[in-house]
Formats: sequence, C-alpha cells, structure tokens
Amino acid sequence: MYLRYYGLNEPPFSITPDPRFVHLSERHRDALAHLLFGIDKGGGGGFVQLTGEVGTGKTTLSRLLLEQLPEHARIALVLNPKQNAIELLETICEELRIDIAGKRGSAKGLIDALNAYLLHAYAQGLRVVVLIDEAQNLPADTLEQVRLLTNLETDTQKLLQILLLGQPELRSLLARPELRQLAQRITARFHLQPLDVRETDAYLRHRWRVAGGTRFPFDAKAVQRLHRRSGGVPRLLNVIAERALLAGYARDAVGIDKTLIDLAADEVLPPAMQPHHWRWVAVAAAVAAIATLGFAALQLRGSTDATKPAAPSAVVAASPLDPAAKVPPATVLDAAALVQQITTTGSSPVAGWEHLLRLWKLPATSIAVTPAGGCTPGNRSDVHCVQGRARLEILTALDRPLLLRLQAGNTPAWAVLLGTDARSVRLLLGKREVQVDRRVLLTHWNGDYAALWVGQADVPPTAAEISAFQSARGLPADGVAGSLTLMALANGLPGPHLLRVLE
Repeated sequence: MYLRYYGLNEPPFSITPDPRFVHLSERHRDALAHLLFGIDKGGGGGFVQLTGEVGTGKTTLSRLLLEQLPEHARIALVLNPKQNAIELLETICEELRIDIAGKRGSAKGLIDALNAYLLHAYAQGLRVVVLIDEAQNLPADTLEQVRLLTNLETDTQKLLQILLLGQPELRSLLARPELRQLAQRITARFHLQPLDVRETDAYLRHRWRVAGGTRFPFDAKAVQRLHRRSGGVPRLLNVIAERALLAGYARDAVGIDKTLIDLAADEVLPPAMQPHHWRWVAVAAAVAAIATLGFAALQLRGSTDATKPAAPSAVVAASPLDPAAKVPPATVLDAAALVQQITTTGSSPVAGWEHLLRLWKLPATSIAVTPAGGCTPGNRSDVHCVQGRARLEILTALDRPLLLRLQAGNTPAWAVLLGTDARSVRLLLGKREVQVDRRVLLTHWNGDYAALWVGQADVPPTAAEISAFQSARGLPADGVAGSLTLMALANGLPGPHLLRVLE
C-alpha cells in the first residue's frame, strides 16, 4: 500500500525473519561470538548462557549460528522446552538422528544411546552441542536432567556442550538454590542488550536500503523518539516504524517526524509500554539524583576505617593526548608476558586514572586518587566515582572504560580496560596497550575495579523501574540503585565506550 509511495520494493520492517534484513550491532556480534566460541572451544563442555529481552534478536542469532556451524559440530536444536525430562531426552536423540527404537520412555535407555553416540562422535573428533531456545520455560526437573547430561564424559573431556538461550527470567531461574549445581557449570554468560540510539539509526537505515529505499524518511528526532518508545528492542522498532510509514502514507507525508512516531507507538504498544510506564528507558537522566540520594552508601571501600572516606593521596594531572587518536595494534600477551608486564608496571594507579580522565575529557580537578586506587570527586557535582568487585561480564556490559586491579604474586598493578570481545580484552597496562585472553586475565584479576561516570538528573526512577532496567541490562534485578546500576544508568549519556577487540 505504501511501498510505491516511499519508493520501496518490499516492506522494510516486517517482523518475519529474513536473512537479507539481518543487521548485527556490536552487541549482536559479541553475542554470536560467544555462542560460536562455546561450540568451537567451550572450555571442555558445560553450559553457555545467552539471555535478552523479548524481541532483542536471540532467535535471529540462533539462526545465524546454525548457518555458521563449524564442520566438526553436530547440533541438537530444542525449540519447545516445555517438556518433561524423558521428552527432552527423546527430542535430543531425534535431533542427533540416534536410533532410539525400543528405548522411548526409558531414561536409562535414552541416556545409554546418547552416551554411545557421544563417545563415537568424540572418537571422530566431532563436537556435539545441544541448543535450547526459550530455556526459561524449562521445568525444574527437566533442567536437572539437562545438568546431568554434562556428566557424560571421558577421563579428560566433557562430551556435550549445552547452549541455553532465554529471556531474563532464565537468570532468575538459575539463581534458585536447588539449581546452583547447574549455575556453577555455566562457563560463559552474555546478556543481549537493546540497541542504543546510534545502533537504532544504523538498524533502520540498513533495513530501508535492503527494501530498495533511497531517501531515508525518518528525521533525527524521529529516530530518537523511535528508540525511546521501543526501548531499542528491534522487534518493537519494526512494529512502530511500520505503523509510522502507514500513518505517513495516509497523511501524504514524505518525511516521518516524532509526532507520527508517537501516534504509531500509541496505537501498537500495549498499555504497559505507554510513556508513563517507560520512564526507565530514559532512566539515565536520573543518575545524579539517585547518586545524591544514595551515594553515601556507595563510599569507596578502600579505606581501613569503614566510617570515613579514603583521603586523597594524589591529584591526577591533565594530559594533552587526544583519546580519539589512532593507536597501533595492541601487543598480544600470554600468561608469562602478562606477569612480567604487571611486575614492570608496579602498583601506582595514577597513570591509569590519567588515561581514564583523558578518555572522559575531564580536567585534573575533577577527581583525586585514593590510596586504594579509587577516586573521590573534585570540584564537579556531575562526576561520580565508584570502586568495588564484579564479574567481567557485568563490567563489560556497562560498555565504559574502567580500571582493573591486577595481581602477579605480591605485585599489584592497575590496568585500563579499553575493549573486549568474547575471547580477549584490550588493556592499557603502564604505557603499553596489550591484548590478553580472558582466561589468562582471570588468573590475575579477582574482580576489583574502579571507575567514574558523568551525569546530571532531575527525578529518580522508582524501585520497579530500576528493577526493570537492571533486568534489561543483565544486572541483578534487586531494584536498588547500587554502584553498577548507577554506571549502567549513565550508559546512554555522552562519554567513552569500550572498543571491540576483534573486527
């Protein structure tokens, strides 16, 4: 109906999956890399977990994964997880084309057949993978059966790799005490976040071009409003954009502005996603207000006296270096070389903070470095400091450069986290930019970090909105604006972001 009017060959924002329209953001590429790494390497078996909100592209990634399977991989795809343990075993065997005649209904018979298949595949150098989509719907007894499948092994090798794809509820499910054994076997976790404004614009333009469009009809404010009303969720972007084009056609509008976006969103979004329920999408604007209300509880923990903040020991000097300047490729360090670099760099955090300030384009008076390696804010009310301990997956999801406290023997050293992907990280350690395998990093880092962010705000969001935001960003959904949540809230504000180590 509107195709000829806008010069299109086909609908650009159909919600049906079409490989031609796939546009992978950096987040999607990272997620796909995690899944492929889990199949190809995988740490010797166990679980890889990928979560994301409804409509963020998990199913699309699973389709791409199937198209890019290594030649030595054999995969069982489980699309309907609402099965009991016996039914799941039968489904896996059927997907792997295992003859289970006479064994149906028998857990022992099915597991024996699967084990024989896995041993034969192992002898041939094959890697066997089970991918379970919508895994949050797995019953608890079925999940326990899934865990027991990872006990199929030789003396040196797990025989089965399991990929769990699901909505954020999967994380809550696996956090139950009775499933802690399964949770401990997860070797890699990735939470697929919604698109940011820049990625939203690229996503819309890509689909427009594939559909044959030339003149992109959405102006900048329309794209921003589209992002806000959809929360950056690709499926909702498609639904709202499609309806906005129909509205534009009906009104003889060549361009689509934010007013048409709002009309379309009001029509297609359910009441729970209308503006008064979507403040959490723009919750980054509330960072400073939350910090004002709760920052006393987030005092740096480096002081030996828990009732007093650490005293500044040094003021970081400003640097004329341009953080956007092109840098040479990073040196790849193995475990021994990383130890040597840590020992050479020494324990002072000042150089790391200098570089971090340059990335944020902040003056020397913005912070003061504490003896524990963190910072205290200086003369700017919009600069906030934090120091704590967290997993690498959580910190990289914040998508901000920050400091990691490394340790080699008795020697500590502070490195700037500059970039990351599924396999490695890029660090500034001393004066060298280096690339280190994630597993090597984890042998010399216990989770200690320090960071800063910049932001102002007006009204803080409610606990429910914070919890929804945390769930969407892969953080513990406790409804409390703790240090990691505050940094995540500021993610949509201006400032530096992490590089992607691999192209």
